Amino acid sequence: MSEELNVNFNVEDDYGASQIQVLEGLEAVRVRPGMYIGSTGARGLHHLVYEIVDNAIDEALAGYCSEIRVDILKDNIIEVSDNGRGIPTGIHPTEKISAATVVYTVLHAGGKFGGGGYKVAGGLHGVGASVVNALSEWLEFWVYDGKNVHHQKFNRGSYDKQIEIIGETDKTGTTVRFKADSEIFETTVYDYDILLQRLREQAFLNAGIKIVFSDLRDENDIKSETLYYEGGIRQFVEHMHNTRGLEPISDTVIYFSGIQDDMVCEIAMQYNDSYNELILSFANNIHTTDGGTHENAYKNSLTKVINEYGKKFGLLKEGDKLLGDDVREGLTAVVSVKLTNCEFEGQTKGRLGNPEVRPFVEKLVNEKLMNFLEENPSIARAIFDKSVNAQKAREAAKRARELTRRKSALESASLPGKLVDCSERDPEFTEIYIVEGDSAGGSAANGRDRRYQAILPLWGKMLNVEKAKLDRIYGNDKLQPVVTALGTGIGEDFDISKLRYGKVIIMADADVDGAHIRTLLLTFFFRFMRPLITNGNIYLAQPPLYKIHRGKNIRYAYSDEERDTFIAELSENGKYKADVQRYKGLGEMDSEQLWETTMDPKNRIMKRVELLDAVKADETFTILMGDKVAPRKNFIEKNAKYAVNIDI
Repeated sequence: MSEELNVNFNVEDDYGASQIQVLEGLEAVRVRPGMYIGSTGARGLHHLVYEIVDNAIDEALAGYCSEIRVDILKDNIIEVSDNGRGIPTGIHPTEKISAATVVYTVLHAGGKFGGGGYKVAGGLHGVGASVVNALSEWLEFWVYDGKNVHHQKFNRGSYDKQIEIIGETDKTGTTVRFKADSEIFETTVYDYDILLQRLREQAFLNAGIKIVFSDLRDENDIKSETLYYEGGIRQFVEHMHNTRGLEPISDTVIYFSGIQDDMVCEIAMQYNDSYNELILSFANNIHTTDGGTHENAYKNSLTKVINEYGKKFGLLKEGDKLLGDDVREGLTAVVSVKLTNCEFEGQTKGRLGNPEVRPFVEKLVNEKLMNFLEENPSIARAIFDKSVNAQKAREAAKRARELTRRKSALESASLPGKLVDCSERDPEFTEIYIVEGDSAGGSAANGRDRRYQAILPLWGKMLNVEKAKLDRIYGNDKLQPVVTALGTGIGEDFDISKLRYGKVIIMADADVDGAHIRTLLLTFFFRFMRPLITNGNIYLAQPPLYKIHRGKNIRYAYSDEERDTFIAELSENGKYKADVQRYKGLGEMDSEQLWETTMDPKNRIMKRVELLDAVKADETFTILMGDKVAPRKNFIEKNAKYAVNIDI
């Protein structure tokens, strides 16, 4: 498609103080920050930056801003500058103070609430600037209105001096500088890569906007990147393929867009040689992680169009039909809609609810995608053939599932033979250890609390599901015991209500092989049993690395630092050094030691596996477990410094 989407959501030229509408005060933000930014951990900290950047993006959507600068300064101070119109500084008609002061001190004050300031806006329902101010140790802003420079500074949301003119200027825009409050946040150190990913996403979604991002904290290691994509979401799709090392099945990214009333939709899509789908949907630049009406409309219409194409050109047998999973295998797509009023479901804006979006997107996909396929028959045939192959694999997997069910029904016991089950049946109290090796499995079975702890030993390497078709996964003899023991089924059959154990604990050696087994299992859970991760059911056991003992005094160390501390503690004036044993594997511990160190709830250390960013997780699994060597090599070189306690 050669068409380009270039739409400015123009607003009235008299954008000023009267368009800043006040809804309520700011008192609750510092008391309950999690209500406004999600958490006081790293996620909430980075959200502060997003809120200020989103305000600048809104200026760009309105057609008044072309460049945004984001800098991490020394001491983790953030500065965001834009060349937009500048926040209005006139006196607010009801608050009787500068409108800019209102924006930074009153919750739900902004040009996004009926004043006509913005037709399209993201941000946290307009509360962004005031919430960031409330949760900062200090914040200051400069507004450039083409004549004067206006400045004001706040301390934890309060101010002593009113906004003042400190100079003259011929430029327009706003600069905000703030330091997150260490009294509020668990950490105030920003992650460059996290911010880079979000800012790059915004640059892709708003073709033609330039975002310059710099990390200036270390003068010996200054990082800077200019994010500017004329191709918009088409380049977004290409970027996702490149970073994951995926090979597209055609050179063309399919792109189409449309406008209806006050709604705009852009869609970019391309198929690759993998078995996984990745669809990212956005509403007013906000990533709708749980989808919504726009994403559902796209998926439904995609399935309809591919089937209609197959029927129209005689590629589908009479009565045959491709399902959604078939036509989305290996698909990477970005669906972006922009609306005057987004109706988000949930506090975190995870799902778009606007019903009027569905028919708009469905009509767009039905017309534009069918036109593209008819005009590009070679690409259409490649997509159709891939979908048919996916259908064949799905049907083979269905036969494998049915065979497994019949086999289980005929056997006297449907649970895996190697499973050592527990007596408790309530999943609220039960846990299963998936243990590497028969030897460690035997120790774990003997050392466990048999009332609520079950043991499932694994032997040999598991199947890498990232490189396998669906039918191979269902029939795999290493995966099947895990699936059967958990009881939930996988993929389209998954039902978390049938989970037999509330905690699913992966227990493997602290070496390269153990790390590989953990990664293989996590890949499987992420691809085919993802609700176990999102629901918080998956854990990683942390066996000790060292046993330090002197006489009857025994300590177990989980790091080199802890080992050295215990050695010093148990050694007497340097004369009698404690003995140190390095555990190379779980099998070196007897059942009593394994229980005491790794399985006893009173003493054990476990890590819960959480899914903070599904897109980043998808990228990581694809890179680590996929076919392409170069992206994996780059990933390892970049992240090797973070690996600890791994024996080679």
